Amino acid sequence: MRLVRNFPLPIAAVALGLLLTSTPARAGGSDEALSLVPADAVSVGVVHFDSLRASALAGKLFAETDEMTVDGEAARFLNETGLRPKQDVDLLAFAALASPNGRPGSDALVIFEGRFDAARLEAAMIARGGVRKETPSGSYLLVGGRQSPGNPAAIAFVGRRIAVAGRPALVGRALEDHAAGGTGFLRGEGLGRQMHRVPADASAWAIVDATRAPFATRGSGNNHGGDAADALVGAMKSVTLFVFHATARGDAVELSATGLSPDEETRALLEDALRGVVAMWRLAIHEKAPEMVPILRRFDIERDGEGVSITGTLPGSFVRKLVEEGDRRAHR
Repeated sequence: MRLVRNFPLPIAAVALGLLLTSTPARAGGSDEALSLVPADAVSVGVVHFDSLRASALAGKLFAETDEMTVDGEAARFLNETGLRPKQDVDLLAFAALASPNGRPGSDALVIFEGRFDAARLEAAMIARGGVRKETPSGSYLLVGGRQSPGNPAAIAFVGRRIAVAGRPALVGRALEDHAAGGTGFLRGEGLGRQMHRVPADASAWAIVDATRAPFATRGSGNNHGGDAADALVGAMKSVTLFVFHATARGDAVELSATGLSPDEETRALLEDALRGVVAMWRLAIHEKAPEMVPILRRFDIERDGEGVSITGTLPGSFVRKLVEEGDRRAHR
């Protein structure tokens, strides 16, 4: 299994393959996890898995977890710890920060919320080579991996509900923040001041400070989208903040993406470019995926005094088709 081969086993088991879904809690939920998000994060995101379990996406999200149960060592780890991935993990939050080498967004803290038996999990990790490190604010485990023996990851359990993973310095910082009552994120510091842009019932969301983690720093290169795509890339260079959120409604998924800019001309260019790209997509897929054309037609693009948003819904039938096609490709 790819996850088990390339990731330290304990973190792989705790992560449950969730990192592979990428995709950076409901805005009004899980204050405990969000209280550990650093206020200086370049981007922040949450996946609320408990709200996705009933959707067609659930099988895809937990596919790696199912595979772990038949992988010998991973299965033993899950058995020893009593960890039940599908039932025990409710959400994943991530915060990307500027790394020590100065590259924006290349360092990350991952926070899991659910039900964890910390004593059993830590014992299983130590039995597999994990090393406990003590700090004034609590302890964490260093867990090495075959792919990065000189760059171990760290994981710490904060009570029975929270686990944090990342570089040792970041995990140590999270323990300090927890001991101090949390970071300033929920008090509106850093990207926390943008939380009002995320619906309370969002199943997944991400906020990105585009001034520190630019989406488009170069030309479109080999982009085959033509003038419309080039115009969109150009307009995105002047966007200061991106907000994405998705909400599962049964098997359907509501999507929204917003780019903010203080400049009216930039907002107008972004709107025009986005409309051009969507029109181009409709033309490009009308033969290969004709069912997608009416779906794209129903996507709305709006501009206001802050930015430009595109919103729409992927119907359950289309989501199920995407999942089935992904499964077929994975088993070829």
